[in-house]
Amino acid sequence: MALDPAGQVNFCETLQMLDGFGRIFQTKWTNLYSYINNFTKCCKNSGVLMVVKCRKENSALKECLTAYYNDPAFYEECKMEYLKEREEFRKTGIPTKKRLQKLPTSM
Repeated sequence: MALDPAGQVNFCETLQMLDGFGRIFQTKWTNLYSYINNFTKCCKNSGVLMVVKCRKENSALKECLTAYYNDPAFYEECKMEYLKEREEFRKTGIPTKKRLQKLPTSM
């Protein structure tokens, strides 16, 4: 099985790429966090009735996420981040999570 070209991703990789977009949100798109915080607060305060009471917050959050998923610039940024991680994995064989873990200070 041959490896795909360096700049291309297949469908399964596209899903992985968009699933791991949290790091990009943390650095650039901070306005999403206000929607998440509003929805979280509403859910905590509403308890079991959150399905009914938090419709407005849920709709606002869905609308914001949909706008990001449909944004071509956001897609390209996620793609470049994913390709960089994939290339590093292919070089080292170490997944990103393990590479980013800190080593213990005392051995």
